[in-house]
Amino acid sequence: MAMTHNYLESLPHWSLDQATVIAETSGIQLGDDHIAILAIARQFFNDYGFSPSMRPLSKTLTMSLGVDKGRSIYLNQLFPGSPAKQIALLAGLPRPKNCL
Repeated sequence: MAMTHNYLESLPHWSLDQATVIAETSGIQLGDDHIAILAIARQFFNDYGFSPSMRPLSKTLTMSLGVDKGRSIYLNQLFPGSPAKQIALLAGLPRPKNCL
């Protein structure tokens, strides 16, 4: 698994098992809600060619999962700190460009 600053260099190397291990090092235990969000983020990347920052991520999640699951408060509960960066990291995507 080749990584740059903890982000995968090659997207095909991603697996749910790797995401689980990385999540545990951040104190996150992946559940069904986490996995659904990671899948949506990966689909976003496939559709647009870049990792979603917070606004496009929230909009995409709202369209896919409903308003409550697209809110930043909800995302912070699942992915504490910087949800967009955590999601990209766990989904095997490059770091979002607009995230500090």
